[in-house]
Amino acid sequence: MTDESSRLRAEWQAFWLALGFLTRLPMMVKIDYSQKLMNQSSLYFPLVGLLLGALYATTYTGLTLVFPPLTGILLVMALHLWTTGAFHEDGLADSVDALGGGYTVERRLEIMKDSRIGTYGTAALVMSLALKAALLLDSSLIWLALLVAPAVSRLTPLLLMGGMRYVTDTSTSKSRPVADGFSRRRLALACAFTLTLTLVFSLWHVNLLLWSVIATMGVALLWGRYLHTQLGGYTGDALGASVVLSELVLLLLLTLE
Repeated sequence: MTDESSRLRAEWQAFWLALGFLTRLPMMVKIDYSQKLMNQSSLYFPLVGLLLGALYATTYTGLTLVFPPLTGILLVMALHLWTTGAFHEDGLADSVDALGGGYTVERRLEIMKDSRIGTYGTAALVMSLALKAALLLDSSLIWLALLVAPAVSRLTPLLLMGGMRYVTDTSTSKSRPVADGFSRRRLALACAFTLTLTLVFSLWHVNLLLWSVIATMGVALLWGRYLHTQLGGYTGDALGASVVLSELVLLLLLTLE
């Protein structure tokens, strides 16, 4: 096998590994798992988000032929939670529990590792899901919001990984293999893909590119700054929370016009 063929095969496997990492969807190819391949898979997070967005937008369009918009939105959100295993929502709940209930870095990290959900996390989870449904319902182009938001929001954790250090030291952390040895070059490629995507869909919403930059960069800077002061870096749960936060910010901005 030539070097070029080997690289293409590795990238193909990295895409499927990203799909399996972020969703419950089965990986349709055999993966030659390695630490390097796991690192490479992060490039495809926005692409996986776009595929999820296409699923959500298509499903919503079909549902609205039978159900009113709010029912269609709630059913799509249920589909999202099942498809992703509430991966990022779990990160949000754990992060808020830890940051709200811990008074030292050690205690906050300990709370994040606890599988149980507390009052802070429950409140954050309920409010985020309710706000997401309300913002989608208020969007002038619901299908566009459903399509683009999952892709744009999955760039934010890559920005955090590119600019901060990983602080959870447990070997069982699901996100640690992605965080170790994160490539700035692949981050640049992921940024380019996301910017191109939003530029294309700006034909339907003129400010989509601007709102996407604000949502990803704004959350990465503000959430990243807060994590730095509270934890000294980021954790896997904090990365998941950043996806939910940037998606909500983008959906909020999309309701402005």
